Amino acid sequence: MTAPISLLSGSPGLAEPWTREEGVSDTMSHAAADRYAWAQPDVEDLGGGVHRIPLPLPMEGLRAVNVYAIADPEGVDLIDAGIALMPARDRLTEALRQIGYELGDVRNFFVTHIHIDHYSLAVELRREFHNVISLGEQERANMIATREMAHSAERASQFFGIDTLHKLGASELVPGLAAADRTPPAVVDWEDPDHWLADGADLDLRTRTLRAVHTPGHTRGHLVFHDAAAEIMFAGDHVLPLITPSIGFEAAGNRMALHDYLSSLARTLALPDARLLPAHGPVAGSTHARVHELLAHHDARLAETLDAVKAGQATAYEVAKAIKWTRRERPFADLDLFSQIQAVNETAAHLVVLAVRGQLTHELSADGVDVYQVAAA
Repeated sequence: MTAPISLLSGSPGLAEPWTREEGVSDTMSHAAADRYAWAQPDVEDLGGGVHRIPLPLPMEGLRAVNVYAIADPEGVDLIDAGIALMPARDRLTEALRQIGYELGDVRNFFVTHIHIDHYSLAVELRREFHNVISLGEQERANMIATREMAHSAERASQFFGIDTLHKLGASELVPGLAAADRTPPAVVDWEDPDHWLADGADLDLRTRTLRAVHTPGHTRGHLVFHDAAAEIMFAGDHVLPLITPSIGFEAAGNRMALHDYLSSLARTLALPDARLLPAHGPVAGSTHARVHELLAHHDARLAETLDAVKAGQATAYEVAKAIKWTRRERPFADLDLFSQIQAVNETAAHLVVLAVRGQLTHELSADGVDVYQVAAA
């Protein structure tokens, strides 16, 4: 088994086969009719000088990433950049020309998070055109860990979870993982951005001001860019209209990732509602509406997880095997090895939240496995 490009290069896909999908609201039913129409290589004019440019991705479940061009007579700024592969670069070149610009006209890349499908093409283009890259300052730990992973097969194996599967009670998965090809792909040099953005930083783009808002969960340094005046939010992978983002699948790791993500969703609700401009999927009318759907989905998932523990499942592996996966409600046994590992890690994140909320207790068994049980009333 060859590792997916997304894993060792610091980018989880967002529509991996293990990702649970909680249904589409009536307000987004147009997207359900053709869920990949948004990924077609067309420039979408969103008004006010903002254009959505989907760039191709070499991932089976995730076909494109949205890059947003914010144009004015003096140049263009981009929200996210795409992956450093020639098809993405060629498509970005063509799309910018459609709206009257060249790659050299790009002043800034404001990147929502460090994953390869958002960050790596910005690094490649900066070498040639000297564009400016900005990234959330809380991604520093991920930058360091991703560099280590890119140059070390041992460190890469840790990212697969080979050193943590035992702790999650999933030692049965280790032999298959140990046999996998975990050679880190040489995709990109992980160079620092020009600017590390702090939470609350205001970005002057001549025609508008964006506020960088720290929304950890998908990664620890994820940012959304909120334009209160224009009532739009460049949401990155924090709020997606058709799928639930993977949580905490990042080089530096974060056991509290789901707890952080739910808090970040609540923080998003505290901002004025805005048109949702996601990194994957079609533009939607209301960020708040989608956030409420995501919160409801995780409430349901937490309830499923709690019920599994009540039924006697004690480890993340046991619970993951007891519940269903993907919108097709597939049994755990039907998932491929990589998806099973992801399912176990996602389950572990939900167990941590239930423990933090006092609904479960946690202890370490004599052989070093995380064990959960229902808290006493």
